[in-house]
Amino acid sequence: MKPQYVGLVGDIGGTNARFALIDSAGHVRNPHTLKAADYSSLGEAITRYLQQTTGRQRPTRAVLAVAGPVVDGEIAFTNLSWQVSECDLLAQFEFEGVKLLNDFAAQALAAPLLEPDNLRVLGPAVPAAAGGPLVVMGAGTGFGVAGLARGTLRDIPISTEGGHAGFAPSDEVEIELWKRQQAKFGRVSIERLLSGSGIYDIYQGLAEISGWEAPLTSEMAVSEAAATDPLAAATLDRFCGIMGSVAGDLALTFGARGGVFISGGIAPRLADRLASGSFRARFEDKDRLSEYLREIPTSLVLHPYPAILGAARQLLQMERL
Repeated sequence: MKPQYVGLVGDIGGTNARFALIDSAGHVRNPHTLKAADYSSLGEAITRYLQQTTGRQRPTRAVLAVAGPVVDGEIAFTNLSWQVSECDLLAQFEFEGVKLLNDFAAQALAAPLLEPDNLRVLGPAVPAAAGGPLVVMGAGTGFGVAGLARGTLRDIPISTEGGHAGFAPSDEVEIELWKRQQAKFGRVSIERLLSGSGIYDIYQGLAEISGWEAPLTSEMAVSEAAATDPLAAATLDRFCGIMGSVAGDLALTFGARGGVFISGGIAPRLADRLASGSFRARFEDKDRLSEYLREIPTSLVLHPYPAILGAARQLLQMERL
């Protein structure tokens, strides 16, 4: 007997469009990833996915986690030339209900559901404050941030555009990096450094500061060369340190005593460096508030589809309404 699908969930970023189906028992089925650049619109990508999986049988609801701010049920993607609204999707696919939510808000909804084997502790294994707010943040094509306010009846995700907050240098080297970014872009946001393109900009900036040769030509090349190339290694160390500082700032901003979760496409590739380098020290290095930060756990998310998990949680809540 074929499963009855009650919902479509998705995680739509600047590079990939990931989809899955939710069956009547709440199980996630048929996860599949499409390259966003291969499609002219979100509707076209959804159509392709449904053709590959359900055929004529269509889910009744959809929850899609999207990379960018959702305003009045509509999004213009930050790093993708797509624009779509909940009304558009309702009309095109005849769903009974559609919800667009920020992709990191979806990950925040997923964070309390993650099992220990879906996480890697970064720093000391301190216990999270029961019911405390938490933060999810991560770097990929861009830099995403969301919070989660915990409640007795339900949790409320807090969508933000925190990746576009200003970058704060922590030492002379980062001041020089900031100056180079400022000359290039004008305003320097966190995302200018904590992203794939940011890694390469850090690499080039460190080369200029130090006078070293910089023969590598991409962020991926820098990541792959770090085991043997001192400049590439210094770049990734600096990237992880900056991420620690930003994570600490966000923990203070949200009062995230429930923990800070690091996700995104880049962090899992830097897992050992995040665990052994300056990430946690810079997370805690907050002057008079350092003791406060020492009591907040930090974890790397290893689950392959946290936004899908969060979108599924949101969809099941819709089903219960």
